[in-house]
Amino acid sequence: MSDTVRYVVQGPVASITLNRPEARNALNAEMKAGLLAAAREAAADDQVRAVIVTGAGRAFCAGQDLREHADGLASGADPLGTVRAHYNPIISAIARMPKPVIAAVNGVAAGAGASLAFACDLRLAARGASVLMAFARVGLGPDSGASWTLQRLAGPARAAELLMLAEPIEAGRAAELGLLHRVVADDELAGEAQQLAARLAAGPTAAYAAIKEALAFAATHTLAESLEKEADLQAMLGRTADHRAATLAFVNKQQPVFEGR
Repeated sequence: MSDTVRYVVQGPVASITLNRPEARNALNAEMKAGLLAAAREAAADDQVRAVIVTGAGRAFCAGQDLREHADGLASGADPLGTVRAHYNPIISAIARMPKPVIAAVNGVAAGAGASLAFACDLRLAARGASVLMAFARVGLGPDSGASWTLQRLAGPARAAELLMLAEPIEAGRAAELGLLHRVVADDELAGEAQQLAARLAAGPTAAYAAIKEALAFAATHTLAESLEKEADLQAMLGRTADHRAATLAFVNKQQPVFEGR
């Protein structure tokens, strides 16, 4: 990790905080490396059963650090190599993490910052937050998975509108478009995110992982193929301790206690 990314584990919940508040948590090379390392650590830690991603200060993430980007252009380097070197691995690590990931969007989420939030499974936002698909403002197309996630959340026509017009969308409207799970008061966001993470951390972690895998698979496969995938995943889940304990609890009219295995 680095000072630009804080990684804290409390019980079964890991919190990843982007920590460049003076730059609205714009993503420079150090932060991107730290974010990827934190995501991989959370994924590998069996004690972690839910993850929160948020930003320090007044912004969630303003996207790529354009000062660093401009320096790269001026030097003759290929600054857009960061898409493959950094952004793609980060988004893959979040999307494929075998446990739920919550974005707590505390302020502006722009460009790759918005894409990061969209890659998470659930998105809570402060009422004062906003979303901006800023890529076209600097003459670029989408990256960090926005072309895939955005149209699945809001539909192809709305995705094209958001990307081409590149206008800020306030949190309430973003929720109406399906981009956010829920909007809460600014001072309630941290508590609401922790409460949701605790609820998920107490749930059937293996089942959550299978849900993520099934949804990702079905997005690019036929119904017949998706049915087979579901059958494979159910066969695997049927052997978990959580499934057996939950079934017995149901039969005995008790509340199940999930251990995440």
